[in-house]
Amino acid sequence: MRGKRGRPRRRPGVVLGDRGYDHDKYRRLVRALGVKPMIARRGTEHGSGLGTQRWVVERAFAHLHWFRRLRIRWEIRDDIHEAFLTLGCALICWRRPKASR
Repeated sequence: MRGKRGRPRRRPGVVLGDRGYDHDKYRRLVRALGVKPMIARRGTEHGSGLGTQRWVVERAFAHLHWFRRLRIRWEIRDDIHEAFLTLGCALICWRRPKASR
């Protein structure tokens, strides 16, 4: 199978942001980089759908904080910390209930 021609895109197509980034200055900066901003507006009701995708990332960080060695970084060397991070991600995927797959 072939994808799009040319160099692979390294920038995301869309950036999600909460109400703290609701300002035209931030929208202009993101658009100047060629990325579409999806930033929630202040004063509007919740339910824009941005939280459903953010929740996945925050939940992943919470799962990684199960491991004390990752919660507080004791390692000085980056490669050792990355190895523990990879091991933690593998253990989280392994422990994941089979019913939710």
